[in-house]
Amino acid sequence: MSEPSAENRRHLVAQVVASVDPRLQQVLQGALSSPGPCPRPRVTQTVVIAGHRAAGKTRLLPLVSKLLGRTGLDLDSELERRHGRPLRTWVAESPSTFRAAERETLGLLPEGSVVSVGGGFLSHHPDALLGHFTLVVPVTFDTYRERLTADTTRPRLRADVSLEEELHSMFHEREALHARVPTISLADFLRGCLAQEST
Repeated sequence: MSEPSAENRRHLVAQVVASVDPRLQQVLQGALSSPGPCPRPRVTQTVVIAGHRAAGKTRLLPLVSKLLGRTGLDLDSELERRHGRPLRTWVAESPSTFRAAERETLGLLPEGSVVSVGGGFLSHHPDALLGHFTLVVPVTFDTYRERLTADTTRPRLRADVSLEEELHSMFHEREALHARVPTISLADFLRGCLAQEST
C-alpha cells in the first residue's frame, strides 16, 4: 500500500476530523492550522492507535492506515482470531489472561503496521508501547458516557458498582494513567500529515 497523494491526504485528514468526538471537532480543526509539532512515524515504526473505550479508535484505523499507506490491524479482532475466544466473555471471566494475551499479541504483529488497541491497553501496558508511535484518539467524558451507556455489547469492567460509577471512575483513572505515557496527539499527527505537502 502506498501513501496517498496530497489531495487524498487532505481528504483523509478531513474524514478523520469528522470521525472524532463531535464535541472536539472544531477544536481539532483549529489546531491543524496552528503552529506546533508535526511528528511522523519512522517507516519501520509500528503506529498504535490508543485511547479510551468508545473513543473511535476502530473507526479511525482504516483512515490512519490509508494516510500512512500501511496495513491496519485491530488488536481485539486479532486476539479473537488467534485464541478463538470472544473478548466479551474473556475480559469478564479472566481479565489477567486477557491482558497478558493482548500484550503478547501486539509484539507478534508485523513491524511498521498500524494497530488499534483496546481501551485498557494504554493504562495496563505503557512499557509495551516503548519505541512505538502511539497516537491517542481524544474523547470527552460526556461522549464517552453517552456511547458506553448506549452500547450494551461491551463487557462491564466493574460490575460491583453502578454503570454510572464505573464510567466515571474508569474514565478519570485512565486519564491520569494516560497522561504518564509518551504519546502523540491526534492534532499533531494530522498536522504532520498535512505538512508533507510542503516538504
